[in-house]
Amino acid sequence: MKKWWAAAAAALVLSGCAPAFEKQEQVVEDDAQQTEKAIIPNYQISSDYFKTLLPYESTDTRGMVVNNLRSRYDIEVFESGLVRMAKEAYSTDQYLFKEGQILDKETIQSWLNRKFTSEQLKEKGLEEKDNVGLNPVGDTPGEGKDSPIYLAHVIEHNYLEKFEGNKIQLSGVAVGLALNSVSYYQDQSTGETRQTTISHEEVRQQGTEIAQEVINRMRQNPELDGVPIMIAMYEQSSKGSVTPGSYFAYANVPAESSSISEWVNVDEEHYFFPSDEAEESHPEDLNIFNEFKEKIETYFPNYVGVVGNAFYKDGAMKKLEIDIPIQFAGKAETIGFTQYAAELAAENFPDEMNVEIEITSGDGPEALIVLGPEKEPFVHIYE
Repeated sequence: MKKWWAAAAAALVLSGCAPAFEKQEQVVEDDAQQTEKAIIPNYQISSDYFKTLLPYESTDTRGMVVNNLRSRYDIEVFESGLVRMAKEAYSTDQYLFKEGQILDKETIQSWLNRKFTSEQLKEKGLEEKDNVGLNPVGDTPGEGKDSPIYLAHVIEHNYLEKFEGNKIQLSGVAVGLALNSVSYYQDQSTGETRQTTISHEEVRQQGTEIAQEVINRMRQNPELDGVPIMIAMYEQSSKGSVTPGSYFAYANVPAESSSISEWVNVDEEHYFFPSDEAEESHPEDLNIFNEFKEKIETYFPNYVGVVGNAFYKDGAMKKLEIDIPIQFAGKAETIGFTQYAAELAAENFPDEMNVEIEITSGDGPEALIVLGPEKEPFVHIYE
């Protein structure tokens, strides 16, 4: 049986490997617009993560993703997934991460618009140079039925390199395109919101065309002269879905090029446990989850339910996130339940599985259990 350690013991370990701030490196960020001093933290959690510059500089487009994507699942996966995609082009050992500084809020919002007809431009008092929407002209009445909104959002991340003389500069850009898998439109006769599914083939075709236009426009920015661009396509899920969408392709555009010559397919999927889809695609993993779920529910009947979200890459499970809502009355009962859940998890889940179990109540998070390959389980009980 695996051992599990309480958070108090883990806190001592973490304090021993805290970042040494006196050893942080001061560098100069140099670009065509300005020269600023910044700090590179000495501490890096692991090679899975990029270091970021201090003070942290947020993007002008912060908050837009919340309005443009349909669920918190898509918001999280769209943003974090782009960082995962970027690691295919930019090494975490060589590059530093910074939120996008090239595409501002006004630019992205204008790109998300529909293309205007000449009559619409005249009605709105706009010129042809303002006709930059990347979504097709709408068909009215019933706008959206035959001309879906394909592009839902655009995000940009910057990657910087350190050079001689403690200087850093922009050396790579990653762009994510969130594409709709379902088109929602208003029925003009009833006023009801209706929907039509957009096939994956159509999503890919439209996304490919949009991506090329995005690259063409970005190459007109002098800040990107000599800077490679990685662009990735993400297909978001439908409204009300309990699982997020996924990235399905990315392309690397060389520093001096404006052409996307080849797309690399990405095999990523999310499954809700338990579900018919998980039963059909990954029955063995679902059986392991169900055994854990049944033991939890048998021993502690005072529960709401046990559900999970599994992330697969290239057909293999990379992470399983389990949520256990509870209705316990006291802290002692919560601690007892957490201890039992941690022991069950260590016994039931194979060593190669990355499992994160969050125990919550109406008051918020109560406990966290983390199991990783060949690592001692970590347990934290929130005060």
